[in-house]
Amino acid sequence: MRFELKDSRRLTGSNLYWERPSAIIDVAIDGSPQEIIAAWEKAVRQLLDPVGYSEQASCYRVYDGGASLLISAPIDVLYSMCELNETAWATAVAAQTGDSPPDPLEEIPRLVRLFDEERNPSLLALQAAAHRHAVPFLWDDDEVSLGYGRSVRIWSPNNLPAPYEIDWSDFESIPLAMVTGTNGKSTTVRMTAAIMTAAGYNAGLTSTDFIRVGERVIDTGDYSGTGGARMLMRQKDVEMAVLEVARGGLLRRGLGVERADVAVVTNVAADHLGDYGINSVPELIPAKFIVSKALHGKAPLVVNADDEGVVEYASILDKVKIWFSLDSENPVLLAARSAGGAVCYLDNGWIMFANGADARQLANVDEIPATLSGRVRYNISNAMAACCIALSLGLPDKAIRNGLAVFRGDEHDNPGRGNWFEHETDGGTINILVDFAHNEHGMNALADAIRQVPAERIILLMGQAGDRPDKDIADLVRAACSVRPGQLLVAELPGYERGRSTGEVPELIRQEAIRSGIPADVIELFPAPREATSEALDRARPGDLIVLLALTQRAEALALVHEFLEDRA
Repeated sequence: MRFELKDSRRLTGSNLYWERPSAIIDVAIDGSPQEIIAAWEKAVRQLLDPVGYSEQASCYRVYDGGASLLISAPIDVLYSMCELNETAWATAVAAQTGDSPPDPLEEIPRLVRLFDEERNPSLLALQAAAHRHAVPFLWDDDEVSLGYGRSVRIWSPNNLPAPYEIDWSDFESIPLAMVTGTNGKSTTVRMTAAIMTAAGYNAGLTSTDFIRVGERVIDTGDYSGTGGARMLMRQKDVEMAVLEVARGGLLRRGLGVERADVAVVTNVAADHLGDYGINSVPELIPAKFIVSKALHGKAPLVVNADDEGVVEYASILDKVKIWFSLDSENPVLLAARSAGGAVCYLDNGWIMFANGADARQLANVDEIPATLSGRVRYNISNAMAACCIALSLGLPDKAIRNGLAVFRGDEHDNPGRGNWFEHETDGGTINILVDFAHNEHGMNALADAIRQVPAERIILLMGQAGDRPDKDIADLVRAACSVRPGQLLVAELPGYERGRSTGEVPELIRQEAIRSGIPADVIELFPAPREATSEALDRARPGDLIVLLALTQRAEALALVHEFLEDRA
């Protein structure tokens, strides 16, 4: 029987398992896991008492092929608790395999020393006082802070004030929203920030592309995790914030902030399955809903009523809910309205908001550029989510209309997500679409939009990272091929092979495209997206729609598009 330690890490906030900071290990187990888990639990109890933390709890989650094993811990000793967790696992494995277990006479003194060195009573005292005073508290290895925005104060973890030295009335919070889901997170966050700005606030946002306050980009890169949340909330000039919260950060570290005023789940579909013991969509759904643990009192959970799995899970949560749907007759919305609940829906081109029987118009889709006059329905859905956030934060209807009207959905407002370009010629129009669709759910939504655009021929460029399972790649390809491309350009993604050999993923895409009815002679393979993009644009003729799924080298793809448009101007 195989027992393997796959990962050991800290969960620094509320997480999939409970609301306690914890040390977690992910382990691979062949066969029945119950005996090895029981041995691990026994070892945990034997080790916690000598280090002085017998009151801490343990829990576990079994999944196909392994388990996640957790021990709760105060925030000041999480690294040491990770060491204890690994020692307990090694002890349990030895008990099952007959190998020599770690020597308690050596391990216990080592663990005691680690805990003694890491312990920080001043940090725990400040955390407890912040909770008593309802003051935002953030911490990491390098900084500890109180308050958000203009009231924030930051200290080194090794030089903290005593609670009695602090004037707690100096600190305040700011309105805060969180957005998660498989697709639509970034767009919803950016639409929301545009509405906040239209309402007169200096809006801050985190995303997978950058972290920004107002027009000031603090840094570029993936800031959809806990680090991005802390960095944004510590900015002195941020007045209202919206956080993109990705699956990876939720599973790797838990929530980055303790409380939010509203949280959104846009949808949940197959993507990144196989990471952190999440192997199916039903397992992924609770992971996305970790954001609901930041909601207290009447802070609402905004939920997509068009996603069956999301509806089913949200319905069991004891949270105030706001439902949104593209269908005004959605049964979930009708039931919520009849019970006096809040809903958002599409009706004759208008985004509507209703509290029970009272309904009002918020914005017409013709006045929301990102929807292309209603043709891009997934951006109508994203706009509705943004509307629900705005109303939950008390922003006026006028700001909603103005914010959505100025959000263009182009490469400046929403880079790589539904960026449309048109080139008019004497013979007709060449349309170009640059998008980030990288899973079946997102591709199906994009395909619906593509079918709304008249085209004599579609040239489609696509690729995929190597860490996706074969099935997920096949599902993506079938969804892409549903638009019946006249030419399919398949690009390798250099640097994203992730364990596969060069050319393996493009060949998988080619084979699945052929099975999906695309003739082999219209499929070509390219060594990188840049070369494929250049070729697609070279072949463009009036009446074409060029679809560039720019998962990597997005900046290069956009530069080539601009070069193409300038050369033909």
